[in-house]
Amino acid sequence: MSEDVQGWLTPRAVAAEAGVSQEFDLSQCVREPIHLLGGVQSYGALIAARWDDAVVDTVSRNAAEVLGRAAEELLGRPVTELIGDEQWALARESAEAVTDSGAAAPQEGPASSGVLPLTLDGEDGEVGEGQRGSRLFDVTVHRNGDLLVLEFEPRAEGGPFVFQNFYPRVRRALQKLQGATDVTECCAAAVREIRTLTGYDRVVAYRFDGRDGPGQVIAEDRSEGREPWLDLWFPASDIPPQARRLYARNWIRVIGDVDDRTAGLVPELRADTGEPLDLSASVLRTVSGYHLEYLRNIGVSSSMSVSLLHEGELWGLIACHGDQPRRLSPEVRAACEFFGIALSLQLAAVAGREEADELARNRRALATLLAWLTSGAPDDLMRPGSGLVELLDADGAVLLRGTETLTAGARLPDALSGLLARLAQDGSVGEVWSSDRLPEALGLEPEEAEAEGIPAGLLLLPFNRDGDLLAWWRREQPAPREWAADPSRPVRTGPGGERLTPRGSAAVYRATVRGRSAPWSPAQRVVAGELWREVSGLLTRQVVALEARNTELARTNEDLDSFAHAAAHDLKEPLRGISNAAAFIVEDAGTVLDATSLRRLTTVRRLAERMDGLLDSLLHFSRLGQVGLEREALSVDKVLDDALVVAGGRLAEQGVTLVRPAALPRLRADRERLREVLENLLVNAAKYVADEGAGERRVWVEAVRTAVPGQAREEGGGAGADGGTVTALVVRDNGIGIPAGQQTDVLQLFRRLHRRDERGGGSGVGLAVVKRIVERHGGRLWLESPAAAPDADCGGGPGTAVWFTLEEPPEARP
Repeated sequence: MSEDVQGWLTPRAVAAEAGVSQEFDLSQCVREPIHLLGGVQSYGALIAARWDDAVVDTVSRNAAEVLGRAAEELLGRPVTELIGDEQWALARESAEAVTDSGAAAPQEGPASSGVLPLTLDGEDGEVGEGQRGSRLFDVTVHRNGDLLVLEFEPRAEGGPFVFQNFYPRVRRALQKLQGATDVTECCAAAVREIRTLTGYDRVVAYRFDGRDGPGQVIAEDRSEGREPWLDLWFPASDIPPQARRLYARNWIRVIGDVDDRTAGLVPELRADTGEPLDLSASVLRTVSGYHLEYLRNIGVSSSMSVSLLHEGELWGLIACHGDQPRRLSPEVRAACEFFGIALSLQLAAVAGREEADELARNRRALATLLAWLTSGAPDDLMRPGSGLVELLDADGAVLLRGTETLTAGARLPDALSGLLARLAQDGSVGEVWSSDRLPEALGLEPEEAEAEGIPAGLLLLPFNRDGDLLAWWRREQPAPREWAADPSRPVRTGPGGERLTPRGSAAVYRATVRGRSAPWSPAQRVVAGELWREVSGLLTRQVVALEARNTELARTNEDLDSFAHAAAHDLKEPLRGISNAAAFIVEDAGTVLDATSLRRLTTVRRLAERMDGLLDSLLHFSRLGQVGLEREALSVDKVLDDALVVAGGRLAEQGVTLVRPAALPRLRADRERLREVLENLLVNAAKYVADEGAGERRVWVEAVRTAVPGQAREEGGGAGADGGTVTALVVRDNGIGIPAGQQTDVLQLFRRLHRRDERGGGSGVGLAVVKRIVERHGGRLWLESPAAAPDADCGGGPGTAVWFTLEEPPEARP
């Protein structure tokens, strides 16, 4: 199979086409340049003359039979010698009237051509062999680069065309068309009227399933005795890409006789291009041998196709088949072309009306849905009964916000979460992305997608580049299709083989189509975009409100720190006065005071000193929020050695042994603040040792790669991230432990679990200071207790493990 075919058809379709015939190469049909076949249908003749000087550049070989002048006589001579200056001027004028400001290059989109009557007079009254006098021709003209192409068709017998006699039939047909209310009714009216206008034996309306997909007959009008094709499907390969492009450029295509002998062109190859004359816009263009074989094999002798376009794309075709050769006059062709244009507009109007009605319904549902956003949080969309899933007639919906995944409707398919993030990265923020053939879009067979849990339909809206999105999904809806086939009819083979019959193409395709969901309608895509704008505005307002709140909280925290510092500093002076006054009284009047008074004065001094200590702690705590951090890459082992200068004595007093299972890493932190953290934790371990006889007392200090409790694990990079883990320092002891219900309390200021005169006393500030220092570094702190001691033979109590994280320097990151 060639790359041409593989680039056009899906892998599934390629496999199906390959199974049709072992002899036919589909890539031949796909690659065939049908606009450069180098010939015209022989009932007419073609002349291409240079626009500027009228010199004939190309002429069909049958010029002598049709025009009375041999091709060799016309080539290189002014065409005015054949048609006269006046008729040449009319031809140019007609071509200019239908082209874009007389542009010299072929235009994209539907081709433009004009038709005019021309008269040819033979020399000495002869035109062609055995003919005298003048002959009338209908001449179709169009611009092709620097050439004016004239296509001559002998005027049919029966007198001149009378518009007044023809117009009522066209008007009646258009009136019936305008009365149709839906697509099927439009097409049914169209095929009836076109068959009446043209007299063909079968006329069908054929709608494509997507730009490159197969087609289905949705309306039909046929003569008695012909087998019905209504609702049958035809493979996509029956109309290859280059044929679809030409259908999009030409509203009408007529084949008068499938057994016609083609009239070649002279010269066969043009000198300036090295190729045959481009006949993309030609009405007489000859027909591909593959297509002629196709028509013969289905019993067709003549045909006409009228293109149906929607927004510039080929939507479908009106296909007409005749049992006998049939020529259509330019007037009838013009009427059919006009009818095709009118039908395309009517289909667009019907589709627009249906879309507008659907959009109005969806917008009403959207208004109801938005009423659920009472709290101003997008999460409300996911509440049961909100109507989010029903809004787009989906099976389920999912909202990804930061670390949260919220779902509505059916259970979220397992494979969808990771896929959503990948698709959102490839999409544009605020732009609706949808597919009703997700397995095909991912290059998967339906069976593979089903095994992996990938749904068939998906519509998603990325909110930002951080991975926040809203998505809906739909399950697969297998669609049984009846493909055109007649097993009782013998297959006629030709140069292209049996592949070129509907039966030959359909043999592999007669099956249920899988891997697709119900399609997402334009109205659903529009209302999804409107929901995105509403939710995005809500998220933006939330971000602004959150930033304002954070700013206010930061200002409040600064004020509180300043107040605590000022209050503690200003309160210390009167406390010292109270303590000194009590001391002076005892010294000066101690001999005359009774024992009760002396005891009370001593209590005043003790309470004042305790208050002074608390104020010192408060001053220190408030300074932690005001003094900047001096971060540096440092060795935690060296900082631990510094902390032992103060804490080592306390550990020795309590008989606690320090254990370092391995060398500690280098981290980026403020040296003095980290020393203070380790010092406080070691002192705490000394205070809260296990009771006598419980075993050897130990405290461990180590670094561990771990996940932070309550923090979502991220895949891939990020500072300090490694598969969802970070480097944490842990100071673990086998002391008395902290009950789980009190672990939050001990991290608050001035909170102790024992009376102030127990366990070495203290103000209850140490762990609060540790927590604040860690958070100033951007880290996290958490406790675990009771916990099994690292060394099962060491004995001791349940113990406490204090975990905390700090930022790692780049050179220390794995």
